[in-house]
Amino acid sequence: MTLSENQLFQGIFATLENRHWYRSYSPQSFYPVAGTLVPWFAGAALFFCALGLWLAFFIVPVDAQQGEASRIVFVHVPAAWMSMLIYLLLASCASVGLVFNARLPAMMAHALAPTGAMFAFLALWTGCLWAKPIWGAWWVWDLRVISQLVLLSVYLGFIALQVTLDDPPLADKASAVIVLLGTIDIPINYFSTHWLTTLHQDASLRLSGTPGMALSMLAAIVAMTLGFWMYSCTVALLRLRCVILERERQSDWATTREGVSS
Repeated sequence: MTLSENQLFQGIFATLENRHWYRSYSPQSFYPVAGTLVPWFAGAALFFCALGLWLAFFIVPVDAQQGEASRIVFVHVPAAWMSMLIYLLLASCASVGLVFNARLPAMMAHALAPTGAMFAFLALWTGCLWAKPIWGAWWVWDLRVISQLVLLSVYLGFIALQVTLDDPPLADKASAVIVLLGTIDIPINYFSTHWLTTLHQDASLRLSGTPGMALSMLAAIVAMTLGFWMYSCTVALLRLRCVILERERQSDWATTREGVSS
């Protein structure tokens, strides 16, 4: 990069920093916003999860072939969706933090990772519970299952880097590289049943075409997905507030916050 290009980018960033909308996304400004949003997301999470479980256990009829094991999909499918959706959001935040050296997106990626890993593990665990009565085995080396395991491994690798590296900026950069390399697993995970003939059943719900399931099943899955999404927003914002206070603990405003909280 030439000197003139350097000066150009420095001028652009200096201009952005002078904008009110850019300053509003600083950790200090977003900290109280996150605290305000948490109760709303928590309430929505309770409502949609309760609605989804009620539909799944009391409204949706038992599958004629799979029996009661079919109810596991109302947790398994939304968990698998959330593990991929959170990963895409995490990768977006990490890349913005890496390219623009922005603190808040990097902190958000740090806050999202444990929730994404939890949903990836939940998808694998419920998949095993479903596979035993249906396939006759707890685990099979299916492409969809393997790609989900790889997704969980990338999540854990991201978290391990954040924990082991003492320098937060260095940890953010190193973990961002790992996450960006791991994005290749998302299309493999999603399209695995389209590319190959696998044991895992094909998707019953797609963006194009009519859903391949009853309306009551669709309503239960959508409600659980919304509940999981609201839960993810709740815990990510709570964790983000902790990360902000931890990394900004030397600043005056964070010290004041900690003093008021204690």
